[in-house]
Amino acid sequence: MALLQIHLGVLLLGGTALFSKLIPLPGDAITFARSVIAALFLMVLVKSTEGKIRLNNARDVKNGIILGVLMAVHWVTYFLAMQYSTVATGVIALYTYPVMVVLFEPLLHKQKIARQDLLMAFIVLIGVILLVPEFSLKSEYTLGILLGVFSAALFAARNIMNSRVFSHYSGTKNMMFQAMVVAIVLLPFEIHHFNSQISASTWGLLVLLGIVFTALPHSLIVSGLRFVKAKTMSLVSCLAPLYSMILAAIILAEHPNWQTMLGGALVVSAAIYETLVVHKQK
Repeated sequence: MALLQIHLGVLLLGGTALFSKLIPLPGDAITFARSVIAALFLMVLVKSTEGKIRLNNARDVKNGIILGVLMAVHWVTYFLAMQYSTVATGVIALYTYPVMVVLFEPLLHKQKIARQDLLMAFIVLIGVILLVPEFSLKSEYTLGILLGVFSAALFAARNIMNSRVFSHYSGTKNMMFQAMVVAIVLLPFEIHHFNSQISASTWGLLVLLGIVFTALPHSLIVSGLRFVKAKTMSLVSCLAPLYSMILAAIILAEHPNWQTMLGGALVVSAAIYETLVVHKQK
């Protein structure tokens, strides 16, 4: 049951990509609405399960704000990446982040990067190159891929910092506070998008994204992790690009070409390899 919870959580997180195409708003506005709805839902959940919403001290608040800002830019660029390109391309570009993590961490400790990690980085680079239809910054598709890779770098930085300074909080409380920060950061820039002209169907999709595809999957994964090893969770999370591509093919009729499939296979294979190596070392 715990493994099924985690698979369902990863499937729902993979489904967030679809909303970049389904919701008729720019990526930054979608991110703002998503964060507000998710934060409110998670606040209720944390209050009912943990009793206390506040963080322990001022240092944690400062770290949480930094993490929230990283998350805000990551989410915005993630949605924009898929709006400029395709769901499959955007999600595959995002999953370059596990390799980025293993490249960033030795630099932080002033250690030498392992040869196999450099090889995986090279494989990921080939995979990303295969995604690019033409090497021109005038191409929106190419811009989408670059935004996806930039989003992955922010996500990698956020995950490294999160594990160092914020891991003593539950995953639900962690996500609640960061979603709150995302909402506050984006509020001055995005509030003008939300007026009476937004249709009821768009609001419905935003609520669906914020609760069912953001707050719920994080809660499912946190619950499942009580009974499933972190290594299993990490490997299951590597299925997210596959889930996203399947959902995009069914719902959006977006069918990736052979270059995207091959590039995706290289990127995800490198992500799985690094996941196995990291957990073997631990």
